[in-house]
Amino acid sequence: MSEPSDFPTDGDSFLPRQSRRWAVVLAAGDGSRLRSIARSVSGLPVPKQFWSPDGDVTMLERTLARAGRLVPPERIAAVVAEQHRQWWSPILRERLLPENIVEQPRNRGTAAGILLPVLRIAERHPRARIAILPSDHGVTDEWSLLTSLEEAYDAVERRPERLVLLGMPGQTGDSGYGWITPAAASSVTVRAIRRFVEKPAHRMACRLQGEGALISSFMLVADVAALLALYRRFLPELWAAFSGYREDGALSPQSLAALYDGLPSCDFSHDLLTPAVDSLDVLTALPCGWCDLGTPERVSQYRHAISGTRLADPLGLAPAMHG
Repeated sequence: MSEPSDFPTDGDSFLPRQSRRWAVVLAAGDGSRLRSIARSVSGLPVPKQFWSPDGDVTMLERTLARAGRLVPPERIAAVVAEQHRQWWSPILRERLLPENIVEQPRNRGTAAGILLPVLRIAERHPRARIAILPSDHGVTDEWSLLTSLEEAYDAVERRPERLVLLGMPGQTGDSGYGWITPAAASSVTVRAIRRFVEKPAHRMACRLQGEGALISSFMLVADVAALLALYRRFLPELWAAFSGYREDGALSPQSLAALYDGLPSCDFSHDLLTPAVDSLDVLTALPCGWCDLGTPERVSQYRHAISGTRLADPLGLAPAMHG
């Protein structure tokens, strides 16, 4: 594969900044921790991205609506799992371009799950700015979250060599989250990152919270070339495995299956972001009622938060931010 700086140019660098923006929706997870809760309308267990906590709209549909308030539909990509086709196909077929539905043959960790759609975008738009949006997060105030994501896009426009992560203010010293310590206390929204602390003990989490650390939301905005450069540097084995990635911009299903058979399993946060801390900034997100629905306890808290209330702009009904 060509280096990111060697991708064939298509005039991307001269496009208006909003015309370079993409969103990648992560929807390939197994969601096994919520099997007892996440159920379809017929009562069968489903991965949590295809489940609705309020019996109305699925988490995937909410995330697609979130992405659609940031970028046009033709610049939304979703990574999904082959074994989940019965759930994602009815949702995505009518919302996304076929080439923007990126199907993984099996789970090889979040690093591969992000790299595959990012490479597909890079082939077409080598100067793209990409927002990574997990589809299993609960939010009670979509408009505030969208405002923070818009600010992250702007920060990457100013410094495209930096990745910008959204950090959420902690409330309870939750030891089940990863925590981000900014490099220095400041009133500015975007700051360099000093360190990650992945799932610390409760006492340590409380101390980090008291010191101004933020919860890692796993949402970020990055310039595609800068992100791919980090893969080359910190995950060379994974990058090398994808080096033959080119067959009219995509691998055939058979070639992709063979590729995934030999892939190492790598975690995006632990194996890429943590060692790349010197290239990362954190943006303190506006309070938006964010919650990673990774445990039954968090699901219960989120359901309680939305019970009897109308979510603030739940499906992106406010005016779109993109041009």
